[in-house]
Amino acid sequence: MKKDLKYITGKKKSNIPITMVTAYDFPTAQIIDEAGIDSILVGDSVGTNYLGLTSEREVTVNDMLHHTKAVRRGVNNAFLIVDLPYGCADNLDSALKNSQLLTKAGADCVKIEGWGEKAGIVKGLCDNGYKVCAHIGYNPQIHDKPAVFGKDSDQAKELLNGALLLEEAGASLIVLEMVPGQLAEKISSILKIPTIGIGSGNGCDGQVLVINDLLGISPKLFKHVRRFANLRQTLFHSFSDYASAVEKREFPASL
Repeated sequence: MKKDLKYITGKKKSNIPITMVTAYDFPTAQIIDEAGIDSILVGDSVGTNYLGLTSEREVTVNDMLHHTKAVRRGVNNAFLIVDLPYGCADNLDSALKNSQLLTKAGADCVKIEGWGEKAGIVKGLCDNGYKVCAHIGYNPQIHDKPAVFGKDSDQAKELLNGALLLEEAGASLIVLEMVPGQLAEKISSILKIPTIGIGSGNGCDGQVLVINDLLGISPKLFKHVRRFANLRQTLFHSFSDYASAVEKREFPASL
């Protein structure tokens, strides 16, 4: 069954947590889709997790188009969200142009980083028929270092007001990244649109994890991450065993 915004929003209304995982390639997307994950995010995290770049800010729209097309080929059911990369939504004309490209490449929805200041661009995209996922709290495209946002009352109020502005502007859902758990839960209870948390506690309407963190491929374990596999170790031993078998002429078998 193809999952759409009505399905995603219905889970919030029924108080059933929404599942989301990042993907950057065809075979991984295919497996995630077969596993029944609700939504797949082609994030600009592709830069640091897949392309070997030092920052998400180095990711281009052409990078996102390439990986969106690959993921789209593997997805039949999941709701596919794609990041508008750094610099591609600084103004409405740019946001519209790049959203059109990503949608043609297979995106069901585009994601835009920024707090209340992005409400005008979100509204412009929605008025032109694009579905938008907002993203507040820690924004890798904007903030230089990861940090928890909303710990003091003024910043908490700014996050809540920003979330309301983005919802009013037409955002269909919103990612809350590195927001204190109580604040994230409060925002989730006030908004009508679904919230997706990452490092923001379990009071959000859903959760997202970067695939490399979920599978234990990343060498670093972040505080908010739970590894559901240790694929880095499995892959290392597989490659090492292969090399040993070749060197000992145990593979391939003699004919």
